[in-house]
Amino acid sequence: MAKVHVKRGDTVAILSGDSSGKRGKVLEVNPRSGKVYVDGVNIQKKHTKPTQTNPQGGIIDTPGPIDASNVAVVCPSCKKPTRISRERQANGELERHCKKCGKSID
Repeated sequence: MAKVHVKRGDTVAILSGDSSGKRGKVLEVNPRSGKVYVDGVNIQKKHTKPTQTNPQGGIIDTPGPIDASNVAVVCPSCKKPTRISRERQANGELERHCKKCGKSID
C-alpha cells in the first residue's frame, strides 16, 4: 500500500497522457493500487442492459483510474500545480503545504 499525496476533493492537474494539461476534482483515491479518479478525465463508456431501476439501459460515461504519479495538486492560493510538503502541527496532525508559495493546502 503506497502513500498517496492527493485527497478526495483536491483539484489536480494531469501531467501526462492524452489528458495532460487538464484540471479536475479528485472523486476517489485508491491507495492500495495507487490510482485516483478525476472528474472529466479518462472518461470510459459502459454499456448497461435495461433493468428495473434503469428501464432504458444505454451507455454511461464513467471516469477511469489514473496513476497518482501522473497528477499534481493545484495550490488553491497560487493556482499552480505543485508538489507537497508535510509539516507536523503542535496537535500532532500533518498539514500539507505548497512547495511554491509555502501556504497551507488543507
